[in-house]
This record gives sequence, C-alpha cells and structure tokens, in this order.
Amino acid sequence: MPHAPQIQIPATYMRGGTSKGVFFRLQDLPAATQVPGAARDALLLRVAGSPDPYGKQTDGMGGATSSTSKVVILAPSTRPGHDVDYLFGQVSIDAAFVDWSGNCGNLSAAVGPFAIANGLVDAARVPHDGIATVRIWQANIGKTIIAQVPITGGAVQETGDFELDGVTFPAAEVQLEFRDPAADEDGAGGAMFPTGNVVDDLAVPGVGTLGATMINAGIPTIFVNAADIGYTGTELQDAINGDPAALARFEAIRAHGAVRMGLIATVDDAARRQHTPKLAFVAPPASYTASSGKAVAAADVDLLVRALSMGRLHHAMMGTAAVAIATAAAIPGTLVNQVAGGGQRSTVRFGHPSGTLRVGAEAMQQSNGEWTVTKALMGRSARVLMSGWVHVPGDAF
Repeated sequence: MPHAPQIQIPATYMRGGTSKGVFFRLQDLPAATQVPGAARDALLLRVAGSPDPYGKQTDGMGGATSSTSKVVILAPSTRPGHDVDYLFGQVSIDAAFVDWSGNCGNLSAAVGPFAIANGLVDAARVPHDGIATVRIWQANIGKTIIAQVPITGGAVQETGDFELDGVTFPAAEVQLEFRDPAADEDGAGGAMFPTGNVVDDLAVPGVGTLGATMINAGIPTIFVNAADIGYTGTELQDAINGDPAALARFEAIRAHGAVRMGLIATVDDAARRQHTPKLAFVAPPASYTASSGKAVAAADVDLLVRALSMGRLHHAMMGTAAVAIATAAAIPGTLVNQVAGGGQRSTVRFGHPSGTLRVGAEAMQQSNGEWTVTKALMGRSARVLMSGWVHVPGDAF
C-alpha cells in the first residue's frame, strides 16, 4: 500500500533562555496549517514527535522535557506599533495536545533575533552596529514584549560573555521588557489577583488548606510556601520528579488553584490545560548546591523558588514564571514578598535548581487599593542551534 512521502518545511531550532524550540515563519507553513485548528496542531505534534507513550519524542524534534517540547510561529505584526506577532505552543509529550494558553518567557528571548534574521523586522529599524529594539506582540496573552537585540555588522550578535544559570555556555545578552504583564485575555478579566486578595486560603482535598498567592502576571501562577507542603525550597529535580505521589499532590494544588483563579470550571479540566497556571513554592534564603555543582549561598539570594511546568519540576525557571516572581515580589503582602523580606522592592534575586536569577518589576498602588505593574525586566540569551527544514510525513496533518 502506498504511503505519503515526507514534506519539508523551513524551520529553525533555537535556544531561548533555558528552553529550546522549533521556530517557523507563518508564511512557510502548509496552507492548511496557517490558521489555528486541528491541522496545525497535528502538524506540530508530528514535528515534536508527540504523542509518544515512551515519553522520549525520539521520532521528532522535541527533547522529552517541558523545556524542549515547544514550537513558535512568527509573522510580521498586524498590530500598530509592533514588528512581529509571536505565537507559542507548548506541545504535550505523551498526549495529542498543544497548549496555546500562555507564553514562554524563555523563548521570548529568541523571537527578536529570529525575526531580524528572517526578514520580519523592517531593515531600517536594524542598526549596522548597536542595539535593535524589536516590538513583539505576544498573541497568546495579548501583551507587548520589547526585546533589545545586540547587532554587529548588520547581523544579530549571538556570541558573548553573558552567563545564565541553567545554560552551559555564555552568549550575548538579550534584554526583555514585559509591558503591563498582568494577564488579560486568559486571566480572569485582567485582574492581577483574580480572587481580589494577595493571599488566600486554598483548600485542596487530600492535601489540606494552604496559604496561596494566585497572580496573573507573565503567566497565571500559584505560589505556596515550601514549608506548608513539606519542602525547604532547596530541592533539585530528582527530589520531586522521582516521587509520583508528590507530583500528584502538586497537580491537585494546581487544579484547585486554577478553579479559584477562574481559569477552569472544574478540577477535571486541568488535564486539558497543562501549560497554565504554573505552580511554584517559595522559601526564605538558604544555602544549597545547584544541579551544576555550583554552590549557592543564602547571602546570594533574596528567596528560593521552585516551579513546576507540565507536571514536572523545572530544571531552572520558566521565563514567564520569573515575571510572576518579580511582580509578586514587588507587591507587599504576597507570599513571595513576605519570604523575600517584605516591603516594596523593584528587583529580586532568587535561587532555583540551576542557580540564581535577578529580575525586576515596577509596581504601583492605585487610589482604589489595587496594584498595577507597568513592566517586568530580565536578561536572557538566545542562539540558533540549527536552521534548514523539518521533515514530516505528508499525511501527518
């Protein structure tokens, strides 16, 4: 019986921050997949090698972790004052599902460099030497990201001496500014704190009642205290990911928090919404050894944060969750702010499994008592790993 031959699609495999993903120009995708829908999802699942019951994505470009099972689609922006429209897909590893509910803050660092290199930014806006400002419309959540991309000799400068814990080799720094980061299109009508409180009591059957800060900033995120769930905040991946019972408890907390945030109607809906919200636990500063063997001293950080993505403890920190951390740290009374020492602050340095990260946010209180954050800031890096074509069976979508 005849089988459809493979087709090839122009693509670039890029690292952005501590994540990797396959980048496409919208115009290069097959016609049927240039619009949202089942055909697009089927194509991207096949590109990544999902669903894979073995959990390895051996027959695709995915790397069998939440940090490496990602896709990005870019196009010239249709929104005034922006250069490029950026759509992110989190591809499930073992299920036939692409989650479009949120952004990837790490891969955001690669959007500007890719857009410049692939002709999506007006050449007049790119200096021969210096910094190119790329105005990105993040289509998943309807927000603006400003990327400051270094340029040398008219081309993106990728090599440099900027070091990022969680990434082995140094590279050039890309500064990111997340404008008005409180989620709106997918986050309870734009409320930064959808419950109206900076801390809530969250009842989770089988776990107990926990203090929780539930915030929409960068990505919807639920913060709980590490001590309340039996952890210290110094844990590395194996301590969590090798414990099925612990992962089940974390998922229960995430699911009940998602209901309280108005993101899903019932806890059963959480299985179909894996990318958001994120769940993180926080603790006061303490010394520990990072996954690389690097010693992190208590004096090096303001607090410790561990976060889960797609049901597993992240090896470093999701960029969007870092925005949530920066925002929550800037607002007095949140759990993040409390463990960081309290008060209003514009920057915070936190410890994660791979090391430390410094982030910032500008917060202000309105006359009605509500808080707003105008922007969150962080430094990341990005690099092209491979460019050419991905190949998939012609009947994959």
